Amino acid sequence: MRYILFNKPYGVLSQFTDEGTGHPTLKDHINIPNVYAAGRLDRDSEGLLLLTDDGGLIKRLTDPIHHIEKTYLVMIEGDPTPEKLNQLSSGVQLKDHFTRPASFRLIPDPNLPPRPKPVTPHGPTAWLTVKLREGKKRQIRHMTAAVGLFTLRIFRVAIGDIELGNLPVGHWRDLTPDELRTLR
Repeated sequence: MRYILFNKPYGVLSQFTDEGTGHPTLKDHINIPNVYAAGRLDRDSEGLLLLTDDGGLIKRLTDPIHHIEKTYLVMIEGDPTPEKLNQLSSGVQLKDHFTRPASFRLIPDPNLPPRPKPVTPHGPTAWLTVKLREGKKRQIRHMTAAVGLFTLRIFRVAIGDIELGNLPVGHWRDLTPDELRTLR
């Protein structure tokens, strides 16, 4: 079995084929056969992505019934008032469902690598630490928009107890034995 931690760059698809889109994919960074992403980050999101050939682990990490926490650093535009952060943490109504309670905390600007396409806000910005136990498509972006905050950048830093650490953008490494134990 193979277990890989990858620091996904901005603009890269979380799959090995581009299906004619012309966007960079995982194959541009990882030349290991038969591994697949255990979950996704959208093309505009960055950071920790786990890949493996262990189908059971992929199911465990992606099935919301297991409630595995994922941690993100999120740059938003707008004023993250205590009321808005409380509303986000309690859950918000999206089109087809009410989100589970989550953690949204205001933090100082993190030290993240610059993006190839810089963020261009039109108003005041702030950074949040977001911890979710579900992962609907573009959930963070939809949640922040529901309370009048607009997501400008998403960078995943942890899945459960597995942390990205200082792995450079676009690089990967095998998980350590200790990290594997925490996943199982």
